[in-house]
Amino acid sequence: MVLIDTTSSFYVHCTAGASHRKVFHLPYMDSVPEQSLQEHQTEKPRGIQFVEYIIGGPLSYRAYQTLVLILTFFTYSSYHACRKTTSVVKSTLDPQSEVSLSLLSPSPRPFRRWTFTASSGWAPFNGSDGASLLGDLDVAFLSFYSMGMYCSGQLGDRLNLRKFLVFGMIGTGLFTSLFGVGYWANIHVYVYFLVVQMLAGLLQSTGWPSVVAVVGNWCGKRKRGLIMGIWNAHTSVGNITGSLIGSAMLSYGWGWSFVVPGLLIAFLGLVVFLLLPTSPESVGAGREEGDQDLNSVLKKSRDELTETLLELGSPVIREQVTAVGFIEAWKIPGVAPYALCLFFAKLVAYTFLYWLPFYISDTAIDGEYLSSEAAGNLSTLFDAGGVIGGVLAGHISDQLDARAITAASFTYCAIPALFFYRAYGYVSLPVNILLMFVTGMFVNGPYALITTAVSADLGTHSSLKGNSRALATVTAIIDGTGSVGAAIGPLLTGYISEKSWNGVFMMLMAAALVAGLLLTRLVVAEVAAKIHQCRSAREGASVEV
Repeated sequence: MVLIDTTSSFYVHCTAGASHRKVFHLPYMDSVPEQSLQEHQTEKPRGIQFVEYIIGGPLSYRAYQTLVLILTFFTYSSYHACRKTTSVVKSTLDPQSEVSLSLLSPSPRPFRRWTFTASSGWAPFNGSDGASLLGDLDVAFLSFYSMGMYCSGQLGDRLNLRKFLVFGMIGTGLFTSLFGVGYWANIHVYVYFLVVQMLAGLLQSTGWPSVVAVVGNWCGKRKRGLIMGIWNAHTSVGNITGSLIGSAMLSYGWGWSFVVPGLLIAFLGLVVFLLLPTSPESVGAGREEGDQDLNSVLKKSRDELTETLLELGSPVIREQVTAVGFIEAWKIPGVAPYALCLFFAKLVAYTFLYWLPFYISDTAIDGEYLSSEAAGNLSTLFDAGGVIGGVLAGHISDQLDARAITAASFTYCAIPALFFYRAYGYVSLPVNILLMFVTGMFVNGPYALITTAVSADLGTHSSLKGNSRALATVTAIIDGTGSVGAAIGPLLTGYISEKSWNGVFMMLMAAALVAGLLLTRLVVAEVAAKIHQCRSAREGASVEV
């Protein structure tokens, strides 16, 4: 008889006869999660089978890694492209709302319910409460997104990630397009747009836990901050793509600004269904020479030992590792502080995501006002800064081996960046571009770091004893909590901006400050660890001398 127990150290109890028994004990085998038999039996995606048929052999581990990074990059870019178009269309739906009164002081245009021109807006958003209604749409989307995130994390650790992700992508494309259908169907009922946004938010919540879990399955911890910082550029690339598509389609009718990104993500969903390998085990991919971590080596040893014992005719009993529960995941050290920090960091980031083009079009830059299309295009520079910020934050955190110190430093630097952008962004277009770029770098840097490298680190925390089936759950908890803040920020902006944009920026600076303060305990711990390492190094050097 052979017994493999994955709840503690790895034991093998082999009984060859009544008089001959052997017990093998391999320490630390609990760090190697036993994948479910169902996952091992999962068939390779059809697209991969076709590619391997064409090349006449199996793909290498490196090829699979490259494929995963590229596919997940474009996958989540398409999610953000769908999300971004709402902000571009706002100034078209509500061209002269009460938000403008604090900046331009114009006389509001007459309310015309059933007609649409570029100057009149679109009912019911072109009334005196248009900004508030648009803010309510944002909070509806993000509220259902954050609620769905907690469920999606649990489902992602229990279901086939590829099929779950495809379902979310096609559903997102459908409801994003349905919002645009309101243009051709001449729909002016607010409840229609509200319900569509709620369901779109729910389906979009499937994306982030799934892609992070897939990337975490394929990428080790070495240089994780830099790799995932570069990979996380998909957020900014998606925002830029959404802005450019949304702005370009406005001349054909604002409905196209939603339908085109919707069709794009649905198409990419089909590509994911055909090609995405969710884990090395699901496609039988072995790591290449020199690319094995400790868990892989130990797992290989266990498999070889099990195979040997099976050849002797002994049955094998395996206890499968179950996915980590929601409450258990919250108890992982560091999850709660980072989740609460992301609440405020994402509040700042998503306020810019949803309101920046609107703010730009309503702010005189060097005495001139930009069109909705020009404002949407200009807002992409904020996301360009976010790309640089995400890469820098990841690289710096790798070099310092200090995620909390890096994240806190970026959030504190975001405070003066926000102040200077509001105070001097109107001076000239070059000054606005420079300050917007710098603000995007410091605002999106910690957001990118926490949602990628930090989430992956905590999802494989040592307290889990090697159970990798916590990645999606931990990622969903952190990003789901952040998404609550992401819902509150745009909502408050819709109301505060009716009186003054200064109040909005004060709110954003306060949120950035709180985000940094929430990491204080982790920062102190990292500083103490660095001091201890320096002292140990000095003592070791003195002993050698």
